[in-house]
Amino acid sequence: LLNINVGGTLFHIACTAAARYPVTRLGKLALSTDPMKKLQLCDDYSVQKNEYFFDRDPSIFHYIFHFYRSGVLWIMDELCPCNFVEEIEYWGIHLKYSQRCCRILFEEKQDELLEYLKIERELEAELEPLDSMEQFDGKFLGWFRKAIWNLIENPFSSVPAKVLAVMSSFFVLISIVGMTLSTVEEMKHKIGKMWVEQLEMICAIFFTSEYLMRLMSCSSFKNFLRSAFNAVDLVAILPFYIQILFENLDEGDTLYHEELHKVESVNKLGKVLKIIKLMRIFRILKLARHSTGLRAFGFTMRQCYQQVCCLFLFIAMGVFTFSALMHSVEHDVPGTSFTSIPYTWWWAAVSLSTVGYGDTVPDTVLGRVVAFACISFGIILNGMPISVLYNKFSDYYAKLKAHEMET
Repeated sequence: LLNINVGGTLFHIACTAAARYPVTRLGKLALSTDPMKKLQLCDDYSVQKNEYFFDRDPSIFHYIFHFYRSGVLWIMDELCPCNFVEEIEYWGIHLKYSQRCCRILFEEKQDELLEYLKIERELEAELEPLDSMEQFDGKFLGWFRKAIWNLIENPFSSVPAKVLAVMSSFFVLISIVGMTLSTVEEMKHKIGKMWVEQLEMICAIFFTSEYLMRLMSCSSFKNFLRSAFNAVDLVAILPFYIQILFENLDEGDTLYHEELHKVESVNKLGKVLKIIKLMRIFRILKLARHSTGLRAFGFTMRQCYQQVCCLFLFIAMGVFTFSALMHSVEHDVPGTSFTSIPYTWWWAAVSLSTVGYGDTVPDTVLGRVVAFACISFGIILNGMPISVLYNKFSDYYAKLKAHEMET
């Protein structure tokens, strides 16, 4: 017999039973005749008691002991997958010796645990500051840059940092309001336009100053450029300066070039300018820097992109299917709007989304049956992923808030 002492619990295993599995640790111990090799296989050996001591978990070794007696590795649900895998790897036993039902459930549990740990690491990285305080040590003006970085990036570090964070969110909202008012007809006269332009200039100066302070105080320029939030900040301020550049080019073309092709180029320039002005809407993404809810929403979309893409695939399949069915039963009706399958896509899209504008409706009984089937499919399709996305969003939001409280 092999007298095995595992964490203070004594087990007796027949040498013949252990030798049936020569690649395992106890199999090597049973077959080995060299005392030095035996000592390398265990943690200690008692000559008087003839016991091999192993400083391992005795509760898990019960399953190892049962394996040598029966040849089957049992896996209980209450076991920690990581700890169990570590133990059986130490004893040199493979999962293939377990029953197929136990192995499938264990691997599923192991995958769930690995996915949970992966999400936990990504959540911590989501809240981890771009630059840690230790990275400023030994740098040029490190203490000054650290103070500026805390003022800009860590609202909980001091009262001025909180005030600056509130001001940043306030200027974002003011900028969005100014962009909205610039499209109102009453604000397009000279005085209103002047006020909107001055408001835009003040917001742009604040955003530029904020971005330059972050740029000058960061400890790693490479990490600064790779940050998504800093990319959003850059997109928020570039349209203002590009607009000024294009407006100057517009004035130059108008003053010095009167030919027709130059006027056409000015018109094209105006269209480009409108697109650049529209880019200012991305400033609202700056709110995500200080909003846990927006971070949780973005994190949910990144984690559930496969489900979201699958949902869009199902919607596209439904649109193509029901638009083809509707066109086939309605195209012969006089004055119908379903003149072709592409024209029917809009009806299928709004029906699947259960919005149903009613701008295009079927006239025949068979067409209404197809419409009812389309709407019913849309209700089922939209209801499936909502609960999953909401549960994950609420879970990620709670974890982000908990991590924020800890830090």
